Amino acid sequence: MTLLTVRIGPTSFTASLESERAPLTAAAFLARLPFEGQLVQARWSGEAGWVPLGEYDLVVAYENATSYPVPGQVLWHPPGLSEAEFLVPYGSTRFSSRVGQLAGNHFLTIVDEGGGLAEVGRRLLREGAQAIC
Repeated sequence: MTLLTVRIGPTSFTASLESERAPLTAAAFLARLPFEGQLVQARWSGEAGWVPLGEYDLVVAYENATSYPVPGQVLWHPPGLSEAEFLVPYGSTRFSSRVGQLAGNHFLTIVDEGGGLAEVGRRLLREGAQAIC
């Protein structure tokens, strides 16, 4: 199991790369580290933040895809139907965009033992975009 540190704003989390369930997505993401972006409140997906990535492409097909991630299940969505993005759920989420329901590859799981993801959600709503790396 590959463990990573994910930092969102001032909070750090341990995350496990889902190499068995989404091997191609996990490997493509790992090859592109370090990653830096801005996490913003999702527009259509509920209690989640997203990192809009435009045409950025990990060049992987759907694997281990879901539309209903639980908090901490980070999804990758490729460009095409909607823009490329990472979705980071912190509460109840149904992955969607202006074109309708989406599915994304669950490739990373943030371990949230102390309720830090709920705090990330509060910061996204009150303070706006948060750095993610």
